Amino acid sequence: MPRHILKDASLLPADLRNDTSIYRLKSEHLSNEYFIASSPGTRRLMASPEVIGYDSYLCMVPSTLAALDHLIDVGLGGDVSILTILRGGLNYPLEECCHRKGITVRNMDFISCERIIENGIITCLDIRYEKLHIEKDCTLMIGDIIASGDTLRLSLEQVVDRFRRRGGSIRKIVFFTIGGTKAIRLMEELTPKIRSIWPQFEGFTCVFYEGIFSVYEDKGCTGVNIPDIDFYWKDGIISPDFRYHVLKDDDALFEKCIIYDGGARRYEISDHYWEVVEYWEDLARAAGRTEYRDFLVEKIGHGLEIGFEDWLTLNGYQDLDEEEMTSLYIMERDFLRQKRTIPDICERRLREFKLALHKYIQS
Repeated sequence: MPRHILKDASLLPADLRNDTSIYRLKSEHLSNEYFIASSPGTRRLMASPEVIGYDSYLCMVPSTLAALDHLIDVGLGGDVSILTILRGGLNYPLEECCHRKGITVRNMDFISCERIIENGIITCLDIRYEKLHIEKDCTLMIGDIIASGDTLRLSLEQVVDRFRRRGGSIRKIVFFTIGGTKAIRLMEELTPKIRSIWPQFEGFTCVFYEGIFSVYEDKGCTGVNIPDIDFYWKDGIISPDFRYHVLKDDDALFEKCIIYDGGARRYEISDHYWEVVEYWEDLARAAGRTEYRDFLVEKIGHGLEIGFEDWLTLNGYQDLDEEEMTSLYIMERDFLRQKRTIPDICERRLREFKLALHKYIQS
C-alpha cells in the first residue's frame, strides 16, 4: 500500500440528490467502497465553528439521507444495526435517517472509547463501556470522526472479538465520517483480518462528509496545531463543492481544524468556545515567527507554482468537468495571490466568533 494512500485516486461523479453531490473514489489499489457527500449543511458545519449544538446535528441530515438513497440504489439492502462509539457517534443522525428511508434498525449498540490527552498529545485510549447485541450476518452502521484511527481500531477490534466469541458474524460495515486518509488505511488493513474470521464479510462502505482530509503529523508551521487530531487539506481529496465554499470565505481555510472537537461542539459549547478562542489567540501570538505565505501554502496544500494538470492530479479532479475545474483552479490561484496578514485574520475571527457565541459563556 503506498505511503500516500490517495496517490492514484480520483473522484467520479456518482449522484446528485437535491442539493447533495455524491462522488465515488476511484483507485486501483483500494478494496473497499469510498464516497464523498457534499451538501450546503455540511459545508456550513465544516467551514464555520459558529455552527453548534443541535444545529450541528441537523446540518448532517441532508447529506446522510442523500447518501443512504444512493447506497440503496447501488445495493444496500436489509436491516442494519447501528453501533455508536460514545460520544462522538451521537453527532451522526443515522437512526433518524434510516427511519426516514424505511431502513429497519434491528439493534442499537454502544461502546465508549475515550482519548486521554496530556499536553496536546493522545497518551492512551480507554474502553469503559459496551452494550452489544450479538447477531449473525449483521450489517453494522457506524458514524464517527476518524482522525488518527486509533479509536476506531480499538473499538472495532473489540466488537469483532465479541461477535466472534459469542457466535455472531458481521456481513458488512457501513461507515459515515468526518474523517481523513487514515480511515482508509485502517479499513483496508482491517478488511482481510475480518474476512479471515468471516469469509463472507463484504468489506466497508465509507461515506466521507465533504472530503477525505489529512491530520497534522506535527504542530504545523505555526506550532499551534495538535498532531493526529487537527484536520487540514494537504494530501487529502476535498470535494470541489467544499473547496469552492471555503475559498469564497476570506478566513474559513485558516481555522484550526475542519471540525474541532465534535463532542464539545454539540454538548459542551463553552468548551468549544474556549478551544476556538484559544486557537486564534495562540495563532496571533505565533504571527511574529510565522510567514503568512508558509501558513497559506500549508493550509491549501500547494503554492502558485503548480500547473493545472498537476493540480487536477494532486486533488483527484482529473475525471471531473474540465470547465468547472478550470474555474476552480483560477479561483484558488486568485486566493493564493491575496496579500494578507495573520494578525488581521486573527483579530477579525476573534471578533466575529465572540460576537456569535458570547451568549453561551457565563460572565
